[in-house]
Amino acid sequence: MPFKEIIKSQTLSARFLRSSAWSVIGYGGGQVIRFASNLVLTRILFPEDFGLMALVTVFLVGLMMISDVGLSPSIQQSSRGDDPVFLDTAWTIQILRGLLLWGACFVIAPLGAKFYDSEHLSLMLPVAGISLLVAGFTPTRVETANRHLKIGVVTTLDITAQFLAFVANVALALILQSVWALVIGTVIGAGLRLFFMVAFLPGHKNRIRWESSTATEIVTFGRWIFLSTVCGFLLVQSDKAILGKYIDLSQLGIYNIGFFLASVPQAMAASLMSRILIPIHREWNPLFSHENYTRLRKTRFVLTFVTLSLQCVLAWSGIWVVDILYSDQYSAAGGVLVAIACMNTPYLTGMTYDYAALAAGDSKGMFFLQLMKTILQLTLFSIGFFSFGLVGALAGVWLSQLLSHIFVVRLARKHGVWDWGHDLVFGLVATCLCAMAIYVQRDELLLLLDFK
Repeated sequence: MPFKEIIKSQTLSARFLRSSAWSVIGYGGGQVIRFASNLVLTRILFPEDFGLMALVTVFLVGLMMISDVGLSPSIQQSSRGDDPVFLDTAWTIQILRGLLLWGACFVIAPLGAKFYDSEHLSLMLPVAGISLLVAGFTPTRVETANRHLKIGVVTTLDITAQFLAFVANVALALILQSVWALVIGTVIGAGLRLFFMVAFLPGHKNRIRWESSTATEIVTFGRWIFLSTVCGFLLVQSDKAILGKYIDLSQLGIYNIGFFLASVPQAMAASLMSRILIPIHREWNPLFSHENYTRLRKTRFVLTFVTLSLQCVLAWSGIWVVDILYSDQYSAAGGVLVAIACMNTPYLTGMTYDYAALAAGDSKGMFFLQLMKTILQLTLFSIGFFSFGLVGALAGVWLSQLLSHIFVVRLARKHGVWDWGHDLVFGLVATCLCAMAIYVQRDELLLLLDFK
Protein backbone atom coordinates (compact mmCIF):
# COMPACT_ATOMS: atom_id res chain seq x y z
CA MET A 1 0.00 0.00 0.00
CA PRO A 2 1.39 3.49 -0.82
CA PHE A 3 2.69 5.49 2.13
CA LYS A 4 0.02 8.19 1.74
CA GLU A 5 -2.72 5.57 1.81
CA ILE A 6 -1.25 4.06 4.99
CA ILE A 7 -1.25 7.46 6.69
CA LYS A 8 -4.79 8.15 5.50
CA SER A 9 -5.97 4.78 6.77
CA GLN A 10 -4.36 5.32 10.17
CA THR A 11 -5.81 8.82 10.41
CA LEU A 12 -9.29 7.55 9.56
CA SER A 13 -8.93 4.70 12.04
CA ALA A 14 -7.95 7.14 14.76
CA ARG A 15 -10.87 9.42 13.96
CA PHE A 16 -13.19 6.42 13.85
CA LEU A 17 -12.07 5.27 17.29
CA ARG A 18 -12.32 8.75 18.79
CA SER A 19 -15.74 9.35 17.25
CA SER A 20 -16.96 5.93 18.36
CA ALA A 21 -15.82 6.63 21.90
CA TRP A 22 -17.46 10.04 21.92
CA SER A 23 -20.67 8.64 20.42
CA VAL A 24 -20.85 5.98 23.12
CA ILE A 25 -20.10 8.57 25.82
CA GLY A 26 -22.68 10.93 24.37
CA TYR A 27 -25.35 8.33 23.96
CA GLY A 28 -24.58 6.72 27.30
CA GLY A 29 -24.62 10.04 29.10
CA GLY A 30 -27.84 11.05 27.38
CA GLN A 31 -29.52 7.78 28.26
CA VAL A 32 -28.40 8.01 31.89
CA ILE A 33 -29.98 11.46 32.07
CA ARG A 34 -33.12 10.31 30.27
CA PHE A 35 -33.37 7.22 32.46
CA ALA A 36 -32.91 9.26 35.63
CA SER A 37 -35.57 11.67 34.41
CA ASN A 38 -37.90 8.76 33.69
CA LEU A 39 -37.42 7.30 37.16
CA VAL A 40 -37.97 10.62 38.93
CA LEU A 41 -40.95 11.68 36.82
CA THR A 42 -42.77 8.35 37.22
CA ARG A 43 -42.80 9.06 40.96
CA ILE A 44 -44.36 12.49 40.43
CA LEU A 45 -46.71 11.95 37.48
CA PHE A 46 -49.13 9.15 36.53
CA PRO A 47 -49.08 6.50 33.76
CA GLU A 48 -51.84 8.39 31.93
CA ASP A 49 -49.56 11.43 31.67
CA PHE A 50 -46.89 9.37 29.95
CA GLY A 51 -49.52 7.86 27.67
CA LEU A 52 -50.73 11.30 26.63
CA MET A 53 -47.17 12.52 26.08
CA ALA A 54 -46.53 9.42 23.97
CA LEU A 55 -49.30 10.57 21.63
CA VAL A 56 -47.84 14.08 21.46
CA THR A 57 -44.48 12.52 20.60
CA VAL A 58 -46.08 10.45 17.84
CA PHE A 59 -47.28 13.64 16.17
CA LEU A 60 -44.01 15.54 16.66
CA VAL A 61 -41.84 12.69 15.41
CA GLY A 62 -44.27 12.11 12.56
CA LEU A 63 -44.05 15.72 11.42
CA MET A 64 -40.26 15.68 11.61
CA MET A 65 -39.89 12.41 9.74
CA ILE A 66 -42.42 12.98 6.97
CA SER A 67 -40.78 16.34 6.21
CA ASP A 68 -37.18 15.09 6.26
CA VAL A 69 -35.43 16.01 3.01
CA GLY A 70 -32.13 14.45 4.05
CA LEU A 71 -30.20 17.58 5.05
CA SER A 72 -27.90 15.67 7.40
CA PRO A 73 -26.86 12.87 5.00
CA SER A 74 -26.69 15.43 2.16
CA ILE A 75 -24.06 17.42 4.05
CA GLN A 76 -22.19 14.29 5.08
CA GLN A 77 -21.98 12.64 1.65
CA SER A 78 -21.84 15.62 -0.74
CA SER A 79 -18.52 16.72 -2.27
CA ARG A 80 -19.65 20.28 -1.42
CA GLY A 81 -20.37 19.42 2.21
CA ASP A 82 -17.80 21.99 3.44
CA ASP A 83 -18.81 24.80 1.07
CA PRO A 84 -20.27 27.77 3.04
CA VAL A 85 -22.82 28.46 0.29
CA PHE A 86 -24.00 24.85 0.40
CA LEU A 87 -24.22 24.92 4.20
CA ASP A 88 -26.09 28.23 4.32
CA THR A 89 -28.62 27.07 1.75
CA ALA A 90 -29.17 23.86 3.72
CA TRP A 91 -29.63 25.91 6.91
CA THR A 92 -32.16 28.17 5.19
CA ILE A 93 -34.14 25.13 4.04
CA GLN A 94 -34.01 23.78 7.58
CA ILE A 95 -35.44 27.01 9.03
CA LEU A 96 -38.27 27.07 6.50
CA ARG A 97 -39.03 23.46 7.39
CA GLY A 98 -39.20 24.33 11.10
CA LEU A 99 -41.67 27.13 10.44
CA LEU A 100 -43.88 24.87 8.33
CA LEU A 101 -43.82 22.13 10.96
CA TRP A 102 -44.90 24.47 13.72
CA GLY A 103 -47.75 25.72 11.55
CA ALA A 104 -48.75 22.12 10.83
CA CYS A 105 -49.14 21.53 14.58
CA PHE A 106 -52.01 24.05 14.66
CA VAL A 107 -53.72 22.28 11.77
CA ILE A 108 -53.48 18.70 13.03
CA ALA A 109 -54.07 19.45 16.73
CA PRO A 110 -57.90 19.48 16.57
CA LEU A 111 -57.90 16.45 14.27
CA GLY A 112 -55.69 14.50 16.66
CA ALA A 113 -57.80 15.53 19.64
CA LYS A 114 -60.93 14.27 17.91
CA PHE A 115 -59.39 10.99 16.72
CA TYR A 116 -57.99 10.06 20.15
CA ASP A 117 -60.92 11.64 22.02
CA SER A 118 -58.61 13.84 24.09
CA GLU A 119 -59.15 17.59 24.14
CA HIS A 120 -55.76 18.05 25.78
CA LEU A 121 -54.05 17.38 22.44
CA SER A 122 -55.63 20.45 20.83
CA LEU A 123 -53.61 22.69 23.18
CA MET A 124 -50.56 20.52 23.81
CA LEU A 125 -49.52 19.99 20.18
CA PRO A 126 -49.08 23.68 19.24
CA VAL A 127 -47.08 24.31 22.41
CA ALA A 128 -44.89 21.23 22.01
CA GLY A 129 -44.49 22.12 18.33
CA ILE A 130 -42.42 25.16 19.30
CA SER A 131 -39.58 22.67 19.78
CA LEU A 132 -39.72 21.91 16.03
CA LEU A 133 -39.46 25.61 15.21
CA VAL A 134 -36.48 26.01 17.55
CA ALA A 135 -34.70 22.94 16.15
CA GLY A 136 -34.89 24.45 12.67
CA PHE A 137 -32.26 27.03 13.67
CA THR A 138 -29.67 24.39 14.68
CA PRO A 139 -26.38 25.40 12.97
CA THR A 140 -24.89 23.16 10.29
CA ARG A 141 -21.70 23.09 12.36
CA VAL A 142 -23.20 20.01 14.00
CA GLU A 143 -23.30 18.13 10.70
CA THR A 144 -19.86 19.41 9.71
CA ALA A 145 -18.44 17.91 12.90
CA ASN A 146 -20.15 14.59 12.11
CA ARG A 147 -18.87 14.71 8.52
CA HIS A 148 -15.29 14.86 9.72
CA LEU A 149 -15.75 12.49 12.68
CA LYS A 150 -14.98 15.31 15.15
CA ILE A 151 -17.88 15.05 17.54
CA GLY A 152 -16.31 15.56 20.95
CA VAL A 153 -17.51 19.15 21.40
CA VAL A 154 -20.97 18.33 20.00
CA THR A 155 -21.30 15.47 22.47
CA THR A 156 -20.22 17.59 25.43
CA LEU A 157 -22.69 20.35 24.54
CA ASP A 158 -25.48 17.84 23.97
CA ILE A 159 -25.00 16.23 27.37
CA THR A 160 -24.88 19.61 29.10
CA ALA A 161 -28.13 20.71 27.44
CA GLN A 162 -29.83 17.41 28.30
CA PHE A 163 -28.80 17.63 31.95
CA LEU A 164 -30.17 21.16 32.32
CA ALA A 165 -33.37 20.09 30.54
CA PHE A 166 -33.68 17.20 33.01
CA VAL A 167 -33.43 19.62 35.95
CA ALA A 168 -36.06 21.86 34.34
CA ASN A 169 -38.37 18.89 33.70
CA VAL A 170 -38.25 17.74 37.30
CA ALA A 171 -38.82 21.28 38.60
CA LEU A 172 -41.81 21.72 36.29
CA ALA A 173 -43.27 18.36 37.33
CA LEU A 174 -43.05 19.30 41.01
CA ILE A 175 -44.69 22.64 40.35
CA LEU A 176 -47.37 21.70 37.78
CA GLN A 177 -48.05 18.07 38.78
CA SER A 178 -49.41 17.39 35.28
CA VAL A 179 -48.47 16.31 31.77
CA TRP A 180 -47.81 19.96 30.93
CA ALA A 181 -44.47 19.59 32.66
CA LEU A 182 -43.43 17.14 29.93
CA VAL A 183 -44.75 19.37 27.15
CA ILE A 184 -43.02 22.54 28.33
CA GLY A 185 -39.89 20.54 29.15
CA THR A 186 -39.68 19.45 25.50
CA VAL A 187 -39.55 23.07 24.37
CA ILE A 188 -36.99 24.03 27.02
CA GLY A 189 -34.78 21.10 25.98
CA ALA A 190 -34.82 22.20 22.33
CA GLY A 191 -34.02 25.78 23.32
CA LEU A 192 -31.10 24.78 25.51
CA ARG A 193 -29.58 22.61 22.78
CA LEU A 194 -29.85 25.42 20.24
CA PHE A 195 -28.27 27.92 22.64
CA PHE A 196 -25.25 25.71 23.38
CA MET A 197 -24.66 24.80 19.73
CA VAL A 198 -24.82 28.43 18.58
CA ALA A 199 -22.79 29.84 21.47
CA PHE A 200 -20.03 27.27 21.90
CA LEU A 201 -19.66 25.05 18.80
CA PRO A 202 -16.82 26.31 16.55
CA GLY A 203 -17.13 26.44 12.79
CA HIS A 204 -18.93 28.26 10.01
CA LYS A 205 -21.54 30.76 11.22
CA ASN A 206 -24.65 30.33 9.11
CA ARG A 207 -26.61 33.12 7.48
CA ILE A 208 -29.74 33.13 5.37
CA ARG A 209 -28.66 32.39 1.80
CA TRP A 210 -30.15 30.63 -1.22
CA GLU A 211 -28.36 29.00 -4.13
CA SER A 212 -30.62 27.25 -6.61
CA SER A 213 -28.08 24.58 -7.62
CA THR A 214 -27.52 23.63 -3.97
CA ALA A 215 -31.24 23.48 -3.27
CA THR A 216 -31.68 21.29 -6.35
CA GLU A 217 -28.89 18.94 -5.25
CA ILE A 218 -30.34 18.61 -1.75
CA VAL A 219 -33.89 18.07 -2.97
CA THR A 220 -32.78 15.60 -5.65
CA PHE A 221 -30.89 13.52 -3.13
CA GLY A 222 -33.43 14.13 -0.40
CA ARG A 223 -36.62 13.21 -2.25
CA TRP A 224 -35.91 9.54 -1.63
CA ILE A 225 -34.78 10.29 1.92
CA PHE A 226 -38.13 12.02 2.40
CA LEU A 227 -40.02 8.93 1.26
CA SER A 228 -37.74 6.72 3.36
CA THR A 229 -38.42 8.73 6.50
CA VAL A 230 -42.17 8.58 5.90
CA CYS A 231 -41.74 4.82 6.00
CA GLY A 232 -39.41 5.21 8.97
CA PHE A 233 -42.10 7.06 10.88
CA LEU A 234 -44.56 4.25 10.26
CA LEU A 235 -41.96 1.71 11.36
CA VAL A 236 -41.05 3.51 14.58
CA GLN A 237 -44.28 5.20 15.66
CA SER A 238 -47.18 3.27 14.13
CA ASP A 239 -47.34 0.90 17.10
CA LYS A 240 -48.05 3.75 19.52
CA ALA A 241 -50.40 5.46 17.06
CA ILE A 242 -52.50 2.28 16.76
CA LEU A 243 -52.31 1.30 20.41
CA GLY A 244 -53.27 4.83 21.48
CA LYS A 245 -56.60 4.36 19.73
CA TYR A 246 -57.50 0.95 21.19
CA ILE A 247 -55.93 0.72 24.67
CA ASP A 248 -56.31 3.20 27.54
CA LEU A 249 -53.74 5.91 28.21
CA SER A 250 -52.46 4.19 31.35
CA GLN A 251 -51.58 1.04 29.39
CA LEU A 252 -50.04 3.17 26.62
CA GLY A 253 -47.87 4.94 29.19
CA ILE A 254 -46.68 1.59 30.58
CA TYR A 255 -46.03 0.28 27.07
CA ASN A 256 -44.04 3.41 26.22
CA ILE A 257 -41.78 3.00 29.25
CA GLY A 258 -41.07 -0.63 28.33
CA PHE A 259 -40.46 0.41 24.73
CA PHE A 260 -38.04 3.14 25.80
CA LEU A 261 -35.99 0.74 27.91
CA ALA A 262 -35.95 -2.00 25.26
CA SER A 263 -34.89 0.38 22.50
CA VAL A 264 -31.73 1.59 24.29
CA PRO A 265 -29.31 -0.69 22.35
CA GLN A 266 -30.98 0.09 19.03
CA ALA A 267 -30.98 3.84 19.66
CA MET A 268 -27.35 3.73 20.80
CA ALA A 269 -26.33 1.82 17.67
CA ALA A 270 -28.28 4.18 15.42
CA SER A 271 -26.69 7.23 17.06
CA LEU A 272 -23.21 5.77 16.60
CA MET A 273 -23.72 4.41 13.09
CA SER A 274 -25.35 7.55 11.71
CA ARG A 275 -22.29 9.54 12.76
CA ILE A 276 -19.48 7.24 11.67
CA LEU A 277 -20.60 4.75 9.03
CA ILE A 278 -21.33 7.16 6.19
CA PRO A 279 -17.88 8.83 6.43
CA ILE A 280 -16.22 5.42 6.81
CA HIS A 281 -18.00 3.94 3.78
CA ARG A 282 -17.13 7.08 1.83
CA GLU A 283 -13.41 6.72 2.57
CA TRP A 284 -13.24 2.90 2.74
CA ASN A 285 -15.43 2.08 -0.23
CA PRO A 286 -15.75 -1.76 -0.20
CA LEU A 287 -16.13 -1.87 -3.98
CA PHE A 288 -12.64 -0.42 -4.46
CA SER A 289 -10.63 -3.14 -2.75
CA HIS A 290 -10.88 -6.34 -0.73
CA GLU A 291 -8.90 -4.63 2.01
CA ASN A 292 -11.61 -2.00 2.40
CA TYR A 293 -14.25 -4.74 2.55
CA THR A 294 -12.29 -6.54 5.27
CA ARG A 295 -11.99 -3.36 7.37
CA LEU A 296 -15.71 -2.71 7.11
CA ARG A 297 -16.47 -6.33 7.92
CA LYS A 298 -14.50 -6.11 11.16
CA THR A 299 -16.19 -2.83 12.05
CA ARG A 300 -19.62 -4.33 11.36
CA PHE A 301 -18.85 -7.39 13.47
CA VAL A 302 -17.88 -5.27 16.48
CA LEU A 303 -20.91 -2.98 16.20
CA THR A 304 -23.36 -5.88 15.85
CA PHE A 305 -21.75 -7.87 18.67
CA VAL A 306 -22.01 -4.98 21.12
CA THR A 307 -25.57 -4.06 20.12
CA LEU A 308 -26.97 -7.59 20.21
CA SER A 309 -25.16 -8.37 23.47
CA LEU A 310 -26.86 -5.42 25.16
CA GLN A 311 -30.21 -6.42 23.65
CA CYS A 312 -29.94 -9.99 24.94
CA VAL A 313 -29.00 -8.75 28.41
CA LEU A 314 -32.24 -6.73 28.45
CA ALA A 315 -34.19 -9.75 27.21
CA TRP A 316 -32.99 -11.73 30.24
CA SER A 317 -33.07 -9.01 32.90
CA GLY A 318 -35.89 -6.70 31.83
CA ILE A 319 -38.52 -7.85 34.32
CA TRP A 320 -36.07 -7.72 37.21
CA VAL A 321 -34.90 -4.22 36.16
CA VAL A 322 -38.44 -2.83 36.11
CA ASP A 323 -39.36 -4.49 39.43
CA ILE A 324 -36.32 -2.97 41.11
CA LEU A 325 -36.54 0.54 39.68
CA TYR A 326 -40.24 1.27 39.21
CA SER A 327 -43.30 1.26 41.45
CA ASP A 328 -45.87 -1.54 41.23
CA GLN A 329 -48.18 0.42 38.91
CA TYR A 330 -45.53 0.13 36.17
CA SER A 331 -44.69 -3.57 36.71
CA ALA A 332 -46.20 -4.69 33.37
CA ALA A 333 -43.53 -2.61 31.62
CA GLY A 334 -41.08 -5.42 32.42
CA GLY A 335 -42.92 -7.84 30.15
CA VAL A 336 -43.09 -5.20 27.42
CA LEU A 337 -39.33 -4.65 27.75
CA VAL A 338 -38.53 -8.35 27.39
CA ALA A 339 -40.89 -8.86 24.45
CA ILE A 340 -39.61 -5.88 22.48
CA ALA A 341 -35.97 -6.71 23.24
CA CYS A 342 -36.51 -10.16 21.73
CA MET A 343 -38.58 -8.83 18.84
CA ASN A 344 -35.90 -6.40 17.65
CA THR A 345 -32.99 -8.82 17.22
CA PRO A 346 -33.55 -9.57 13.48
CA TYR A 347 -33.48 -5.84 12.72
CA LEU A 348 -30.33 -5.24 14.76
CA THR A 349 -28.52 -8.03 12.92
CA GLY A 350 -28.72 -6.17 9.60
CA MET A 351 -28.95 -2.50 10.53
CA THR A 352 -25.32 -1.69 9.61
CA TYR A 353 -26.00 -2.40 5.92
CA ASP A 354 -28.33 0.58 5.49
CA TYR A 355 -25.50 3.11 5.74
CA ALA A 356 -23.63 1.66 2.77
CA ALA A 357 -26.51 2.75 0.54
CA LEU A 358 -26.61 6.26 2.01
CA ALA A 359 -22.82 6.64 1.70
CA ALA A 360 -23.10 5.72 -1.98
CA GLY A 361 -25.88 8.26 -2.49
CA ASP A 362 -28.38 5.47 -3.14
CA SER A 363 -31.29 7.09 -1.32
CA LYS A 364 -33.67 5.47 -3.83
CA GLY A 365 -32.52 1.97 -2.84
CA MET A 366 -32.88 2.93 0.82
CA PHE A 367 -36.46 4.05 0.19
CA PHE A 368 -37.51 0.79 -1.43
CA LEU A 369 -36.01 -1.13 1.49
CA GLN A 370 -37.92 1.03 3.97
CA LEU A 371 -41.09 0.65 1.91
CA MET A 372 -40.96 -3.15 2.05
CA LYS A 373 -40.23 -3.07 5.78
CA THR A 374 -43.19 -0.75 6.33
CA ILE A 375 -45.66 -2.84 4.33
CA LEU A 376 -44.64 -6.03 6.11
CA GLN A 377 -44.59 -4.53 9.61
CA LEU A 378 -47.88 -2.64 9.37
CA THR A 379 -49.65 -5.64 7.89
CA LEU A 380 -48.37 -8.22 10.38
CA PHE A 381 -48.62 -5.86 13.38
CA SER A 382 -52.26 -5.11 12.59
CA ILE A 383 -53.18 -8.74 11.96
CA GLY A 384 -51.45 -9.78 15.18
CA PHE A 385 -52.99 -7.02 17.31
CA PHE A 386 -56.58 -7.47 16.17
CA SER A 387 -56.28 -11.25 16.50
CA PHE A 388 -54.32 -11.68 19.74
CA GLY A 389 -53.76 -8.23 21.27
CA LEU A 390 -50.30 -6.84 22.05
CA VAL A 391 -48.65 -10.27 22.15
CA GLY A 392 -49.81 -10.99 18.61
CA ALA A 393 -48.75 -7.52 17.45
CA LEU A 394 -45.18 -7.93 18.72
CA ALA A 395 -44.97 -11.43 17.26
CA GLY A 396 -46.07 -9.91 13.95
CA VAL A 397 -43.30 -7.31 14.10
CA TRP A 398 -40.71 -10.02 14.78
CA LEU A 399 -41.92 -12.03 11.76
CA SER A 400 -41.90 -8.91 9.57
CA GLN A 401 -38.28 -8.25 10.51
CA LEU A 402 -37.29 -11.77 9.53
CA LEU A 403 -38.97 -11.41 6.15
CA SER A 404 -37.54 -7.92 5.65
CA HIS A 405 -34.01 -9.25 5.97
CA ILE A 406 -34.36 -10.67 2.45
CA PHE A 407 -34.54 -7.09 1.14
CA VAL A 408 -31.74 -5.95 3.47
CA VAL A 409 -29.47 -8.60 1.94
CA ARG A 410 -30.47 -7.54 -1.57
CA LEU A 411 -29.42 -3.92 -0.91
CA ALA A 412 -26.24 -5.00 0.88
CA ARG A 413 -25.18 -7.15 -2.07
CA LYS A 414 -25.80 -4.27 -4.45
CA HIS A 415 -23.22 -2.19 -2.57
CA GLY A 416 -20.77 -5.01 -1.98
CA VAL A 417 -21.07 -5.20 1.81
CA TRP A 418 -23.14 -8.32 2.52
CA ASP A 419 -21.52 -10.82 4.88
CA TRP A 420 -23.51 -14.07 5.11
CA GLY A 421 -21.33 -15.41 7.92
CA HIS A 422 -22.06 -12.35 10.03
CA ASP A 423 -25.82 -12.70 9.56
CA LEU A 424 -25.88 -16.45 10.16
CA VAL A 425 -23.83 -16.41 13.36
CA PHE A 426 -25.51 -13.43 15.00
CA GLY A 427 -28.98 -14.41 13.82
CA LEU A 428 -28.78 -17.93 15.25
CA VAL A 429 -27.19 -16.93 18.56
CA ALA A 430 -29.62 -14.06 19.19
CA THR A 431 -32.65 -16.21 18.29
CA CYS A 432 -31.61 -19.00 20.66
CA LEU A 433 -30.89 -16.65 23.56
CA CYS A 434 -34.18 -14.78 23.12
CA ALA A 435 -36.22 -17.97 22.76
CA MET A 436 -34.81 -19.21 26.07
CA ALA A 437 -35.51 -15.82 27.71
CA ILE A 438 -39.14 -15.95 26.60
CA TYR A 439 -39.55 -19.52 27.87
CA VAL A 440 -38.03 -18.76 31.28
CA GLN A 441 -40.13 -15.61 31.76
CA ARG A 442 -43.32 -16.88 30.10
CA ASP A 443 -45.53 -16.34 33.16
CA GLU A 444 -44.70 -12.62 33.36
CA LEU A 445 -45.12 -12.22 29.60
CA LEU A 446 -48.65 -13.62 29.80
CA LEU A 447 -49.65 -10.38 31.57
CA LEU A 448 -49.39 -8.66 28.19
CA LEU A 449 -52.53 -10.51 27.09
CA ASP A 450 -54.48 -7.82 28.99
CA PHE A 451 -53.23 -5.15 26.55
CA LYS A 452 -55.98 -5.26 23.95
